[in-house]
Amino acid sequence: MNVPVSSPASTIEDNLKTVRNAIAQSEQEAQRATDSVQLVAVSKTFNADEITPALEAGQRIFGENRVQEAEGKWPELREKFSGIELHLIGPLQSNKTAEAVALFDVIQTVDREKIAATIAAETKKQNRKLKLFVQVNTGSEEQKAGIDPLDAVAFVARCRDVHDLEIAGLMCIPPVDENPGPHFALLRKLANEAGVKELSMGMSGDFETAISFGATQVRVGSAIFGSRPPLTQALTQA
Repeated sequence: MNVPVSSPASTIEDNLKTVRNAIAQSEQEAQRATDSVQLVAVSKTFNADEITPALEAGQRIFGENRVQEAEGKWPELREKFSGIELHLIGPLQSNKTAEAVALFDVIQTVDREKIAATIAAETKKQNRKLKLFVQVNTGSEEQKAGIDPLDAVAFVARCRDVHDLEIAGLMCIPPVDENPGPHFALLRKLANEAGVKELSMGMSGDFETAISFGATQVRVGSAIFGSRPPLTQALTQA
């Protein structure tokens, strides 16, 4: 999709409608049920005032990359709007697990043994049940978070059997310079082998393709909110 370069309220509402229509069209083209794909609006680096138009337009599922940034804006937004479901879609540091479990409803980035163990301990301590995804590094990129595809199925099993975690699905971020289709196909294959049903894959530039490969959640940010401000500015404004 063409990414907007500004984000006044009317534009965010229009962009959100455009993305929803594109999702519906992609569902139809893939011969999938209507509303079988959830839209996660990626609000990282945008402040509360910039997120509010999407909330007013009925969007309730949002994704954030950083625990600290999310803590600075979502408690207040949740006081104003009901029914918000917040997803952590960025890497989780173990020393932020307690805060993440308290704030988020879904963690999409379970990718190593230590994080699985700390999430298990914190969910029991806080008596919270979160939806969890295992992030898979489908491109085996050294700089990117996620478990290696060769280890993904066994890791899902360890999350269940060792840590007593219920894994809902898999998540991936394909390399930016590669055709995303093979990566989406790989994630679907691994999900089938691991016995999980949900697939979080596809972003602003490729979510239609992801839907054709079976995505149940797409993570769309810039196509809704426009160009991102620098992170330091977002943290200052939060």
